[in-house]
Amino acid sequence: MEQPTLYAEPGTSWWPLLWGPVFAALGLGVEALTGSTRPLLWFFVALLLFLPTTLWVQGRRRIYAVRLTPVALHQGREELSIRDVESVEGVEPRSGAKVLGGGWTLPRGTEAVPIRLTDGTVVMGWARDADALRTEMAKLLITRGGEQGATEA
Repeated sequence: MEQPTLYAEPGTSWWPLLWGPVFAALGLGVEALTGSTRPLLWFFVALLLFLPTTLWVQGRRRIYAVRLTPVALHQGREELSIRDVESVEGVEPRSGAKVLGGGWTLPRGTEAVPIRLTDGTVVMGWARDADALRTEMAKLLITRGGEQGATEA
């Protein structure tokens, strides 16, 4: 069942795909100013630059994406169940804490979101807008706490 998205970051935008075609158009324009043109050659240059850029953008969108649902926090290639999260408020970052998403360090351009798990360990989540992710997770944990209290009573 598809869960609603409470917070999301795509990882990167699609605009880098324009690099190859724009470079080829500029090359064709310069060539047109200096003499004869070879549009087929510049088409292949655009295609040659477009294809690897497409792979690069798709990879970054997969590896650096952040998505929070009521059930899980998805960070890159890793999924953390919300049931395993104890707190995001007042958690101090720890040296050597595991970074979510499969990397050794936080992705460049992101801020740390320390997360305390129910077993007491601290892991490092991350987002470009760390405060927004922390706020959404705190709301979710408060809602979850209220639901657990209602089922225990």
